Amino acid sequence: MKFNKRGDLGTTSLLFGERTSKFDLRVETYGTIDEAVSTLGLARATSPNEKVKEKLLYIQKELFVLGAELATPKDHRSKLKDTIDSAKVELLEKAIEELEKEVDIGSSFIIPGNTVSSAAIDMGRTVIRRTERLAGRLRQEGTFENVEILRYLNRLADFLFTLARYEEFLLKETAPRLQSESLKS
Repeated sequence: MKFNKRGDLGTTSLLFGERTSKFDLRVETYGTIDEAVSTLGLARATSPNEKVKEKLLYIQKELFVLGAELATPKDHRSKLKDTIDSAKVELLEKAIEELEKEVDIGSSFIIPGNTVSSAAIDMGRTVIRRTERLAGRLRQEGTFENVEILRYLNRLADFLFTLARYEEFLLKETAPRLQSESLKS
């Protein structure tokens, strides 16, 4: 195992060498993206459906693009080969529309956990929602200007919600739903 001990005192390198605290909001945000990548890897490993696995692998790769963009200081952004843009957001929107043609999402709250793979996709969705909140704070601080990042994260969470329902549909499982009557006292 390769180790260099440079992070032993609580700092890490951004892309292109600049050092920052491991506790910096930027590091927390791209670290949460890493968590999402791993969670979606679990979903991919447990899914029996090739179409779902392909979509999850694609998203995992796109999250590396997003993580790299967030880990790059502003003055080095032009060095990135790929970034999050409106085309990536539109691709997610089209994917959601395609999945919704096959599965009825409904309007009541879903209780995740009907299958291992759909539950893992839902876990990935909640990690993406946390990433979205962190990225929103980063944007407010002026760390990045690309508004497509926030749009992408919002749409990605919607996509993952829909994909989890699609996974259940393919497995002929239906997630329990919380009916409004059960909320009344």
